[in-house]
Amino acid sequence: MKSAYVKINDCYGCVFEMEVPEEAKKGDYVLCELEKGTCLGIIITEPEENVKEGLKKVAGIPKKEEVEEYFKLKEKEENAFKICKQKIEELNLPMKLLSAEYFFGASKLLFYFVSENRVDFRELVKELAKEFKTRIELRQIGVRDEAKIIGGLGNCGNICCCKRFLNNFSVVSIKMVKEQGLALNPAKISGICGRLMCCLAYEYDMYMEYKKEFPKIGKKVILEQGEGKVVKHNPLSSTFTVELEDGNLVNVTLKDIKSVD
Repeated sequence: MKSAYVKINDCYGCVFEMEVPEEAKKGDYVLCELEKGTCLGIIITEPEENVKEGLKKVAGIPKKEEVEEYFKLKEKEENAFKICKQKIEELNLPMKLLSAEYFFGASKLLFYFVSENRVDFRELVKELAKEFKTRIELRQIGVRDEAKIIGGLGNCGNICCCKRFLNNFSVVSIKMVKEQGLALNPAKISGICGRLMCCLAYEYDMYMEYKKEFPKIGKKVILEQGEGKVVKHNPLSSTFTVELEDGNLVNVTLKDIKSVD
């Protein structure tokens, strides 16, 4: 067996490394069994012989006719979205519809929405089931998932990481912001979802590795220039800032320390 990266053809567009059949090649469509159901994916890299342990296997390779039928079905998603949105308004439900998604083989029609509160959408499901004659599922998602589906530009000017390549959201905390010496300005450290930016976690481990031998902030040190107090870490330059007794600030390295109090 071989392994390759497969992009899922859904509103998230996640990419997974998966085990693929020997005859599979780049550009082939494959079936992927995800938690939410059977999805169509496309192989985006040339398969390699080296298969890692624990990779999920693709469920199979669909026939050409099945793929054609699937994309005809996908063309109906826009109309399904409009109908669902109209019924939400008619039922006066407090929810914002984000996306409609047909599954392979028309096995299910899934609608994603956001809401500040829990929504009783049982009547809506009944109405949609009558309309589309298939299994209906409504899934309430959070603001980070909303940003991943809709997309947008981050503070850096690039398309949001969650839209471009992130499959899962990592935990991001204020501690990560502080450890990297960033200003606690919500406008600068928050993404379009209003939560802390995912990229704050990318370099956190590196910062902690660089800083592990630094004396802690507030620690007194003895330098050639005299005694002082550590007031700032500068991991990227492997230095830290010391405030001397006369008020002057100097950037020094570990080699410059004569002793630590």
